[in-house]
Amino acid sequence: MIGTMLCAVLDGFGAKNVRVEADIARGLPAFFMVGLAENSVKEARVRVQSAITNAGFKFPGGKISVNLAPADLQKRGTAFDLSIALAILQANKDIAPEKLANIAAIGELSLNGEIRPVRGMLALAESVKSQGLKYLLVPRENSREASLIPGLIVKIVSNFSQLVGAVLAGKIEELDSPPPESEFEEAPDENLVDMSDVCGQEEARRALLIAAAGNHNLLFIGGPGSGKSMMAYRLTTILPPLGFEESLTLTKIYSLAGLTLSGNLINKRPFRAPHHSTTKAGLIGGGSILIRPGEISLATFGVLFLDELLEFPRPVLEVLRQPLESGEITLSRANHSITYPADISLAGALNPCPCGNYGQGKKICICSPLAITKYQSRLSGPLIDRIDLHINVPPVDLHLMNSHEITGESSSSMRSQVINARAQQHKRLGANKTNGKMSKQNIKYSTNFTSKAHSFLVNSAESLHMSARGFDRIMRLARTIADLEESSHVHEHHVGEALYYRPTLGLVKKC
Repeated sequence: MIGTMLCAVLDGFGAKNVRVEADIARGLPAFFMVGLAENSVKEARVRVQSAITNAGFKFPGGKISVNLAPADLQKRGTAFDLSIALAILQANKDIAPEKLANIAAIGELSLNGEIRPVRGMLALAESVKSQGLKYLLVPRENSREASLIPGLIVKIVSNFSQLVGAVLAGKIEELDSPPPESEFEEAPDENLVDMSDVCGQEEARRALLIAAAGNHNLLFIGGPGSGKSMMAYRLTTILPPLGFEESLTLTKIYSLAGLTLSGNLINKRPFRAPHHSTTKAGLIGGGSILIRPGEISLATFGVLFLDELLEFPRPVLEVLRQPLESGEITLSRANHSITYPADISLAGALNPCPCGNYGQGKKICICSPLAITKYQSRLSGPLIDRIDLHINVPPVDLHLMNSHEITGESSSSMRSQVINARAQQHKRLGANKTNGKMSKQNIKYSTNFTSKAHSFLVNSAESLHMSARGFDRIMRLARTIADLEESSHVHEHHVGEALYYRPTLGLVKKC
């Protein structure tokens, strides 16, 4: 008799269906596993044998063969443990096949039979649902995540003995269910940071507002202590709340990375700030066998902040070019390729020179012109062209900092403006679409430039020797500025402000 169970294996940003088959034949005791299984899967035989024994069953003594089909699909991870154990019990006639009809079980077994969580449960649950199964048995830590898939009845199992007992008694429905998901709402900000903490820097605050309103990329340039990082860390506080579909996609990404074993739905926009020692694989994702999402994917629908931007190795920065344009990152290996979302707002901060004082008012720069040029050239022209707003951040006025009478606009006030501007974009472009990610077709027909504004932009682009990409980005940026003013058309002053934020000669304009 052959025992079978349906399961799933992670494959990129999703999962693929797997059929687990077990057969027991006469012969000397042996355990064979086939189906292109990597070591973590093959090691399941030790965990399965111990768990079956500790559940009160006699482990079969003959030749056990386990096949994971399809055989040409790479199997990895520990999610197969429960399915393999149940398939063996079926093959040994300890469990009748009809007892496991319409049931899938996913989890890692410990030697004493406890069931441990696995990563990527959201994608695995989607695959189980696609196979037409009714019940999904999972560890408690994965239960809330699995319950996000509609039409699938999720039940919690804590140990293998409990699981087998419920199956034999036909009491699957009596197992614990995950707690009901509360009404979807944005998680509160635990850091309690607010834009009102920023003293002065009105130009930079305006740039942050525009960046948030249109999902544009932003670069702060200024000396040490001018508030670049402080303002960037507050960018997520003025972004609109996540929608449910966005939250579900983000949760899936974090689940694939193994960062959501608590099972909670991620309902707050991410802020990722990797150190400048991060590798290319750490930034965009990678791995030889198991390709995991990188920082750019973990920042999807949120902010990727690169502090001390010029300290990042240039080859690392250059891998950002394609994702910033397409909103996704494709990683290819010899036998497969994987595409992860990368819909981010990039925020960067850098010093204008090695000492940090070039162009900073009364401060004296000790760097030679050659050193400054060499330092700034670490950021390539094509990458500069993909950043919409370049802001020089001057030193903070210390008298203003000591004044308790002047306070900046709060995050809630700025967020209201952002939400209003994005509502206009969604009405014009479609749900969840923003000016910063407009297609060429949308730029042509949806920006609504007046004839004077368009002539002004064309003349300016020619005099500034602007690239075609730079020209399109100015159109996107001007459209966002007009949306903040609730203007149906883009006028000359909108174009003028957009041009002000674009780089001219070099990265820094000396004060």
